[in-house]
Amino acid sequence: MNPNEPVTETLAETENYMIWKADEPDGETTYHLELNNVTMHFFQEEWEEFLALIRKLK
Repeated sequence: MNPNEPVTETLAETENYMIWKADEPDGETTYHLELNNVTMHFFQEEWEEFLALIRKLK
């Protein structure tokens, strides 16, 4: 394992979608939401706000 590379983990996955996170070497955690050919990238604070938004769906 290269200490200069992020450590990634798949959080959820379906046939067409994936959410994964990367623990970056600088200590930052980023989250990635892949929806077919679109990928959205979030820093920790943005991810938390996005999750709060999704939780409001009912």
